[in-house]
Amino acid sequence: MTEDLFLNALRPEAAASPESGIVRVMNHARATGKPYIPLVAGEGHQATPDFICKAATASLERGETFYTHQKGLPELRQALAAYHKRHFNRTMPADRFIVTGSGMQAIQLAIQAVAGAGTEVLLPTPAWPNFAAALGVMGAVPVCVPMNFAENSWSLDPEALEAAITTRTRAIFINSPCNPTGWVANEPLLKALLQLARKHDLWIIADEVYSLFHYSGTRAASFYDIMEATDKILLVNTFSKNWAMTGWRIGWISVPPALQQVFENLVQYSTSGVAAFMQRAAIAALNDGDAFLKAQVSACHTGRDIVCDALAATGMSRFERPSGAFYLFFSLNGFPDTTDLGIRLVDEVGVALSPGEAFGPGGGGFMRLCFARNHDDLRTALDGLTKWLSKNGTAIQPVR
Repeated sequence: MTEDLFLNALRPEAAASPESGIVRVMNHARATGKPYIPLVAGEGHQATPDFICKAATASLERGETFYTHQKGLPELRQALAAYHKRHFNRTMPADRFIVTGSGMQAIQLAIQAVAGAGTEVLLPTPAWPNFAAALGVMGAVPVCVPMNFAENSWSLDPEALEAAITTRTRAIFINSPCNPTGWVANEPLLKALLQLARKHDLWIIADEVYSLFHYSGTRAASFYDIMEATDKILLVNTFSKNWAMTGWRIGWISVPPALQQVFENLVQYSTSGVAAFMQRAAIAALNDGDAFLKAQVSACHTGRDIVCDALAATGMSRFERPSGAFYLFFSLNGFPDTTDLGIRLVDEVGVALSPGEAFGPGGGGFMRLCFARNHDDLRTALDGLTKWLSKNGTAIQPVR
């Protein structure tokens, strides 16, 4: 059989799942066999700290290698409740939290619960591409609502979101702080979005993974600050970013307690739960990881300023200095299409960045850079990038 025959035998939604522009650059960089500075993926350079790894090792040594609670260990769900009380000053029952096999699976479960073939979900863009792709695999339609970029600032217009609502709309996806732009929704905007969802009887799927990576206050505004018990909100999260656990593949989803059995069922019919040793590591992260997280945020704050100051000095880039998350989303003057620029920069500069087109409408002409990295590596990368720009870029003309 030819390749086409195999593809044509699949579900069209699966066959049409797009290649990730982020992974495309990562794969190219690895395939070169040459050294490069990896600023393309959403992870830092630090390995998971010892106190987390030791909790996992101790679990394995105790023989915790059997099936476990589908919803998550009771101790982990209680630790999640305590973590949210500590950081969001909201008392919630442990029954609100379901442990998942990554933040990506939390998103998949949220989509499975509220969207399906023929339905629509509103998606402000630029956005992390996995959400739109996961919708497509389910047969649902991501309705992209481009954010505005003007005067070096990103903004989201609730009226534009409302204008995109149809009889098929089931949910609004909100990611704040945002990957890739670093934009952060303030509380008045979150209230407006919640009112919009209430008005049209829509779900909100809230990705607040980077809540504590916030550079003007202890954390970003959250739906936890304003939601009521009757609001239809699913909050997805992961252990990956806060505690340097990207390779562990463990996350959680926060749901109305009345839905815990439904989500336990969805876990059962997908992964049948998360390994106990990984959950023990997650408990250690939640209970003992605040100092590590604080140090990470501080280091990212410095990393942000290193890359922003270097690019601003070139006069060839436009961007908003991000208020949250750990990415810089920046345009390079003279490069309106950056689809292949990530490949070129790997080959010519030895730096791996993500092309903006990978993040949907509004991302064209931008690149995403992860600054949760070693500061010396960031300086080396920006030195090479700015020298390359001086030869290949175009100066931004002042507005008259």
